[in-house]
Order: sequence, then C-alpha cells, then structure tokens
Amino acid sequence: MNEVTTIYENYTAVGDILVMATVIVFVILLKSAYVNRGREIRLFKGVLVLLFAAAATDIFFYIVVSNPAVYPHILIYILRALKHLLLFSSLFVYVLYMKDPLHINESLDIRYIVLSVCVLIFMAVYDILGSVLKFGFYIEDDNIIHDGVNIFPYVYIFFVSLLLWMLFRFRDKIYKPVLCGIVSSCFVSFLVMFIQGMHNQSSFTIATFLFPTYAVLYYLHANPLDIEMGSAHEVEFENHIAEIFARKKEILLVSLYMREYDFPGNKLPKELRDKVRDYNTKYFKSGKIFQISGGRLIFVCDYKEISDYNEVGKWIIKHLEEQHTIYKQDYKTVITKSDKSLSERNDYISFIQYLERRMPENSAKLVTEKDILAYYDHRYIVDELADINEKKDIHDSRVIVFCQPVYNVTTGKFDTAEALMRLKLEKTGMVFPDKFIPIAEAHNYIHMLSMIILAKTCEQIRKLMEDGYYVKRISVNFSMIDIREEHFAFNVKQIIEDAGIEYDKIAIEITESQNESDFMMVRDRIFEMRKNGIIFYLDDFGTGYSNFERIMELPFDIVKFDRSLVIASGSDVKAETMVSYLAHMFTDMNYAVLYEGIENEEDENRCTQMFARYLQGYKYSKPIPIENLTEFFEKVHDY
Repeated sequence: MNEVTTIYENYTAVGDILVMATVIVFVILLKSAYVNRGREIRLFKGVLVLLFAAAATDIFFYIVVSNPAVYPHILIYILRALKHLLLFSSLFVYVLYMKDPLHINESLDIRYIVLSVCVLIFMAVYDILGSVLKFGFYIEDDNIIHDGVNIFPYVYIFFVSLLLWMLFRFRDKIYKPVLCGIVSSCFVSFLVMFIQGMHNQSSFTIATFLFPTYAVLYYLHANPLDIEMGSAHEVEFENHIAEIFARKKEILLVSLYMREYDFPGNKLPKELRDKVRDYNTKYFKSGKIFQISGGRLIFVCDYKEISDYNEVGKWIIKHLEEQHTIYKQDYKTVITKSDKSLSERNDYISFIQYLERRMPENSAKLVTEKDILAYYDHRYIVDELADINEKKDIHDSRVIVFCQPVYNVTTGKFDTAEALMRLKLEKTGMVFPDKFIPIAEAHNYIHMLSMIILAKTCEQIRKLMEDGYYVKRISVNFSMIDIREEHFAFNVKQIIEDAGIEYDKIAIEITESQNESDFMMVRDRIFEMRKNGIIFYLDDFGTGYSNFERIMELPFDIVKFDRSLVIASGSDVKAETMVSYLAHMFTDMNYAVLYEGIENEEDENRCTQMFARYLQGYKYSKPIPIENLTEFFEKVHDY
C-alpha cells in the first residue's frame, strides 16, 4: 500500500469538523461583539471563510480518494487542488491583512502581494501539471494512487516565513508581548504539523492554519489592546486595580493627560506612542499602559521596583519637562502610589481628574497624603450631592439658605435680599458655594439644589410676612442648566404657589449667555414667567462678554453691576465716568441698578451718585441665615 493510502487510513474528520465548528463560533462572536468594521475585519472574515471551505473540501476529498474506483479521478484531482488553493489563499489574505496593523507602505505592500500571487499560481499550475504529466499526485488506470513530488510543505514554509518576516521586519510597530503571542501561535502550528508528519497523519493539517487566527482575533479585534503601544482600555485598568487590591499589592501610577488628543477617535502621534512604549519597556520590567481615552494614559508598575517614591517622582517630572521641550505638547501628569481606599473603590481615574482640574497646563504633581485626604472630602461632597439629587426632597436639611440683605437707596431701608446656597454636611460641617457648586454643575445636580433653595426661600418669605415683616422680594440665583430644564417655568411657579406667596415676592437672577440657543430660551422663559409678576435680575453685568443688543431684548427689571465695576470706578476717573453713564442709561430705560460688593462708605457714596437704586455688600452685612433677616427687615407698620 502506498503512502497516500496510509495517510488516508490514518485520517479522521475530527480535525476538520473542529475547524468548521470553531469558524462558526468565531463568526457568531464577531457578529454579536463590538469590533471595528473596517478593512481588517473584512479580511479576517475572509480567512475564516476560506478555512471553513478548505475543511469541508478536505472531508469530501478523503471520502472520494478512498474509493478511486467509484468516483471519477478528475473529481479527486479537483478537490485536492481546491483544498490546497483554499488553504494557501487564507495565508495570502493574511499577507493583505498585515498592511494596516504593520503600517506597510504601498510600494512594499505591492511587492509582498505580487510575490505571494506568483507562488499561489505556481502551486496551482504544479498541482494541475503534476496530475496530468504524472510527476505529482496522480491515479493510474488500475486505481493505484501515487503521491509524486509533494510541494505542499515548501509552499507552506514559504507563506509562513513571509508572514514571520513581515512581523519581524516591522516589529517596532507592534508591542512586544503582542508580537510574541502571534509568533508563539505560529510555532504551535509548526509543532503540531511536525508531530502529525512523524505519525504519518493529516487529520489536523487545516487546524494548524486556524491556530494563528486565535491570536489575531484576541490581540487585534477582541482584546482592547493597542498593538503598537501595548496599551489596554479603561475596563482593563479597572480589572487590573481590582486584582491588585485583592492581592494586597502596592503599585505606582503615572497619569499622562494631553487635552489636545482627548477626543473620540483621536490617537497620540506615532512619535509619542513610540516614546511611551519605549519608556515603559526600558525603565520598568512589570509596567503596563492603559489608554483611558484618546489623550489620557495611565502607566502602572509594581511598587517593589521603586526604591524611593519621591526620587522616582522627581526623575519622572524632570524627564517629562525634557520631553516637553522637544515635542511642545501641553500635558498634565499625576504621579501617585496606591492607596487602600482608592483601590477599594477603584477610584483612581476620578482622583486623577480631580487633581488635574486644579493643576496648570504643563505641570506634574507628586501626590501627597494631603491630596488624598482632600479628595476624600471632595468625594464625600459628591456622594452627598448625589443623594440629595436622588431623594428630591425640597425640604432636605442638608441644603441651607443664607441671605445677604440689600439696601434700598430710595427708602433708606432693607426690604430685599439675595438668597445664597450653603451645604451643611455631617462630616464636613458648612460647605461654601465655591467648593460645591462646580461639583454640582459638573455632575448635573445643580437643578435640584436650586429648587430646594427656591422652596425654602418661599417658605421663609411667608413666615416673615406672617410675623408682620415687610418683604419686597428675595432673589434666587439660577444657572443656565436650570433654565434649560424643560419644566423649569412650571416648577418655579408651582413652588411659589405651594408656598402661598405672591409671584412678585420672588426674583430670579440669571447671567447673560453668549450661546444663541440659550439666549432664545432665556427670552422665552422670561416672557412666560414675567406675565405672572416674577421679577428678573441680570446678574454679574460687567464681567466677561456683554451684548447690549441682547440685553435690550430681554425684559429685565434690575441690572446688577459686578464688584469689578465698583472697584474700577473708585480707581480711575474715566472708569467712574463710564460706569456712571452706563448706570444712567439703564435708569433712563426703566431698569433699576444694583451695585454689588459695597465694602465701605466711600463705595456707598460713589455708587449712590452713580444712579444706584440698590446696594449690596459687606458694609451692610455678610451673608446670614435667612431666619436672621428679621434683624434687617422692618415690620409693615414701621415701613
């Protein structure tokens, strides 16, 4: 019995069936999981289709070759040649596939393609001529099978060698562990093919072609890893932190933030990616890189590699400064060792962002225990704000109303005030607006706070009036976030009505917006609510951008001149003249002018001469609990 018959006798369809089943699983995974639907994935799917077809063809080939007397010889020749063509076409598709991940230029890519096509054609022609001229695989008239000179191993070695050559030639384009993983899968294929040959087997030939697809699918499509830089994504970072915490290990974290690239789809330039990769592999043996977003990287290494935290931190900062002089890219860097509480909460990203918001551009921070304690306070405030927002209790005791009385120049009395927000929390005590309002706005909690302040202010106005005090009105500040709320006007009116007070006892303070859509929204809200008698203040006039045309279109009742105008008017005659003319103009158009930040008698006299209707500032009172307005407001019969 000849060799081919022996191979047939040893053949089982298990290997080919396994290939077909695996390909089906791959297709299902690619269809249901999120992957980039670009050229690479289309080519990868092509490899899977070719291997599936090759496995099916292989099964049919061994069925017919076992009965050459039953089946036409031409069918056996066609199936054998088709199997070879499908197998090596899959390797040819890998040659096409490698262009993108390896960033091969067009001219070199064409050379590889032409060479591969020539070998494919040569193999196909050899299969055909070998059977016709009987120097290759052929079957005699008496159904004796001859193998002849089999070039399959040589073509196989050619394609695998070409692919490995491409990987090694452009190895600087691939993160080293990824390269090792793909090459290792090729080595396993070689090993299986070699062992199979030693046992005169062919059942797992096509399976060996499938092994590298596992590595490609994992590294390039399923695993969230940048193969060039070796960086994993945010989910992998969180998993890594959880694992580190469970193992009670200490780590060093270095965050690099480059705002210019922090947009969806953006990537760091090649030279920067290469620098990050080289830095990681050169200085830290166990270092891992995580790409949290387009412009944010976090480098993590075992703390045991660090001899001295402060010295290493200073060295990193010095290195960053040197690189900044070369690349001129704005950055912020945070360097910290692991902290038990941060690890337990998996809260490093929020902690780093918290620090970055307080850092200037092109700076690096070596984290201290004080920074971590400050963040815990911040985190506590965030959690409390979240709880307030979730409970939606307009009587929430954690939100406190303070007020600053406003002096009425016309009457010489205090009959209005501005409501100001405070938080009173169990662990931190009183928290002031400059600390919690930016947090509330960033997390979209501000609207609930505004509604609570409005409700409590309305209730206190009612109590003051029931106790016989004259209240002209109290103003409440609202942000553009509040104004954008769909039911803002309805909610405000409902709260005022529920408190049982007149609409004109409440004034709404808003700051001018530069956004066109915001302007139209503000205008519609003001007109809608002003019909009920609600008073409107234009807050912070004189800061930033002021568009007089837009101001004239909005029916404000009072314009609040910012403290900066008060200061300017006291330091320069021209500035005083300008501020005075502005106030005069608003007064002539029936706006009342309120000056903020009156701190002494000089400010008071000057602003009174500059057409002031109302004055507000520390000269009269610092912000006080709203209940203490009884010290300034007068009884109705005395007013």
